[in-house]
Amino acid sequence: MSQHAAPTRQGPGKSQIFGELLLTFGVIILLFTFYEAYWTNLSSGRLQDAAQDQLDEDWGVDEDQWVNPRQQITPELGEAFARIYIPSFGSDFQFAIVEGTEDADLLAGPGRYVDSQMPGEPGNFAVAGHRVGKGAPFNDLDNLEVCDAVVIETQTDWVTYRILPIDATGDVRRAEASECLSPEQVERVSTGDYSAVNGRHITLPGAIEVINPIPGSTEVNSTEGLEGLITLTTCHPRFSNAQRMIIHAMEVESTPKTDGQRPAVLEEN
Repeated sequence: MSQHAAPTRQGPGKSQIFGELLLTFGVIILLFTFYEAYWTNLSSGRLQDAAQDQLDEDWGVDEDQWVNPRQQITPELGEAFARIYIPSFGSDFQFAIVEGTEDADLLAGPGRYVDSQMPGEPGNFAVAGHRVGKGAPFNDLDNLEVCDAVVIETQTDWVTYRILPIDATGDVRRAEASECLSPEQVERVSTGDYSAVNGRHITLPGAIEVINPIPGSTEVNSTEGLEGLITLTTCHPRFSNAQRMIIHAMEVESTPKTDGQRPAVLEEN
């Protein structure tokens, strides 16, 4: 009989276990990315379509008639009440805006911060939206440039906002503002109460002052005499919620809706 012991089977080495863990982790990441970037888009697309249909029904729009009752809209949480257009993103960029910024609200589309103003009102109409997955309505906000238009359609009006100067100061900021704002607005943006409000900046998630009537200011107790603003917020960078990208634009025009006519600004690109 041989004096040698029978060979024993060795277990997997540390490097093999580590490799298998990396492979498993990679598969999980791929599945999560697929879910975020594809599957949630399908779910959000269905909810967004329902929101658009709700607006058409509420506003009395069909193929044969245009009904435009002038009445105040008080939306319920999750209810669509307006549409957003950004012409520089193409003629097909259009989303219904819903009331609220909870997860369920933003799954359907961009959502209004409930403590902010309504479109066209003095103060700050603030809207949040996803950047990746869930319809990704605000995926391209980093491509917006000074004076690009953001158009809001309500039941009664078209409200046009223009992106404020982004990084400029002094005479350059004044010159950029002059390209699309009124002389009075230029003064307020250059040296007045809006001089610290930039068209785009990055901040932390807890910086809720960006949706104040004058963004960044905590001293405003009334919206009387304020400019109308729109603020768009989204996560930054992509696939992360570590920071927030903030967009500020100032109202430059509000026109009543008549006979279904669309404003010329929607043809800008």
